Amino acid sequence: MKAQKLVEVHRGPFEEGEHWGHAVICDGAGDVVEAWGDPDAVILPRSSSKMIQAVPLLESGAGANLTTQQWAFACASHDGAPLHRDMARLWLKDLGLGDDDLRCGAQVPMSRKVADDMIRAGETPCQVHNNCSGKHCGFLMLSQHLGAGPEYVEPDHPVQRAVLDAHEHVTGMTSPGYGIDGCSAPNFATTMTGLAAAMGRFAAARADGDGRERAMHTLTRAMAAHPEYVAGEGRACTELMRAMDHKVAVKTGAEAVYIAIVPELQRGIAVKILDGGTRASEAVITALLVRLGVLQADHPVARRYMESPIRNWRGIETGGLRTVAALRA
Repeated sequence: MKAQKLVEVHRGPFEEGEHWGHAVICDGAGDVVEAWGDPDAVILPRSSSKMIQAVPLLESGAGANLTTQQWAFACASHDGAPLHRDMARLWLKDLGLGDDDLRCGAQVPMSRKVADDMIRAGETPCQVHNNCSGKHCGFLMLSQHLGAGPEYVEPDHPVQRAVLDAHEHVTGMTSPGYGIDGCSAPNFATTMTGLAAAMGRFAAARADGDGRERAMHTLTRAMAAHPEYVAGEGRACTELMRAMDHKVAVKTGAEAVYIAIVPELQRGIAVKILDGGTRASEAVITALLVRLGVLQADHPVARRYMESPIRNWRGIETGGLRTVAALRA
């Protein structure tokens, strides 16, 4: 099977652009319920899989006494805003560590406002500002718990071996390999069905299950409860979770990957747009959440991402972006 057109871009009466990709919805057992494009396409889930990478932190007991905000932060691709920076610094301090112990690299905050405020204040970005610093704080905590060494991002490090074990268990398949992510950690590949199946299993995870299942249940609810720590103000992840009354967890990943975990329906969603266009992945995940009935189509957030208008420099609406009818039917 091939990729499918999922989003159209119009200017006036003309179709000016297209976004093609794949989307899969799985149930709590990991079985495919619906699919568009190629469900067997192999992808790197990038940051959409951070909740999988955080499973060993909770499953091992290392993160048992963390706050729900920290659990959410471990799954974050955050803006580097003060609440994110301060959370990372406090977590590192509690571990007896500092910024230099992170291996994610210094990053200018993703939030333009935060970055501008730092420039005005003459501040230099540190690793705590990196959008992945929460995940890396979790890695460091797990590494200490395991008595392992400081180079926790190495693929053969006990931390990453634990992540791979969790990844292959929840996806239901052997990973075909990995790529090194922007934060220097290995990112394990899977298929579209594997990623959606993992999210379905997260959705079905029970609080009274085994250690891994309890970790999955906890992380899902922490993300939904604290969307400001998962992304940031004005970000689609945060806005969508708030729009669904904190009952659904959603998470973006680089190169236009998106997932959703819907406990109420025991459904998991995975989306991948081939050209890496985030505007398209946001539109598709929103349309599929509407399709499942967990987000109202007329909600302002849904309308903003699913049928985004395009305006020129004078504010005149010149066209728009919309998902294809096959997703909305």
